[in-house]
Amino acid sequence: MTGARSPRLRRQWRGGALALAAALTALGVALDASPALPRLPGLPGSAAVQWAVPTAAAGGFVVWFCRRHLDANRRDPTTGTSEEGSRASEEGSGTSEEGSGTSEEGSGTEGERPRRYATLGLANAVTVARGGLFAAVAGFAAVEPAGRVVWLPALCYGTGCLLDLADGAIARRRGRTTVLGAKLDMAVDTLGFLVAPVVAVVWGRLPVWYLSLSAARYLFKAGRGYRRARGRPVYDLPSSAVRRPLAGVQMAFISVALAPVLPVATVRALAAVVLAPSLAVFARDYLVVSGRLSAGDDGG
Repeated sequence: MTGARSPRLRRQWRGGALALAAALTALGVALDASPALPRLPGLPGSAAVQWAVPTAAAGGFVVWFCRRHLDANRRDPTTGTSEEGSRASEEGSGTSEEGSGTSEEGSGTEGERPRRYATLGLANAVTVARGGLFAAVAGFAAVEPAGRVVWLPALCYGTGCLLDLADGAIARRRGRTTVLGAKLDMAVDTLGFLVAPVVAVVWGRLPVWYLSLSAARYLFKAGRGYRRARGRPVYDLPSSAVRRPLAGVQMAFISVALAPVLPVATVRALAAVVLAPSLAVFARDYLVVSGRLSAGDDGG
């Protein structure tokens, strides 16, 4: 059986979920033994328990999302190019493309039945691992470490961002770019762009208005959904030369903001410079999909 719901695929999903849970549990145990993890005042439980609650929520989302979209473990026959590793990165930089035109390498011609895979594949495993790293970051919204542990959130987030370059490349090299991979990659990147800025804001490293980067994504989706619900036209977005570079800048900046390498005043000053272009791209993209701006006028 090679369908998306094959027993082998479900077993691999369960194995991945257990591996992710075991890794996060081991990290929680290590943090519990560390004196450099003081609990935040006003919250119940030990520091490790405080860390575990948001971590479990974020990790659970990754596992649930993967399970929900197992049926999409197939090639997309609608296109012949692959951008699985970049689509979610574009999202963080100001794009609103949500897997429309999912790209699959060598997926076949129109009229062919999309090939389904009975295994998750290495690329999707890497993406799930990235989700685990971002889930670990989420836990630090409830605790603020000291000593050497203070580097851990930046290390986890930065590693997850670097692996974003790997999962898509692995999928393309192995000829295993899938609809599931594109969806999962996007969801994990969105998770990272949500939890990492929240942690930096809670720590006082970033101003609260920097969270508008995360909010812009959902406001765009809400606006597009509203137009569809009202029967108004929703236009396609053209490709852009600025989305991926802006995403890389955001990822690098957030990693630096989480690390104790720059004074808070410097990080906050840079936040406005880094954030403004991404918000401008979000606004431009909405003008394009709503028909207020021609796709040919977006300038890249």
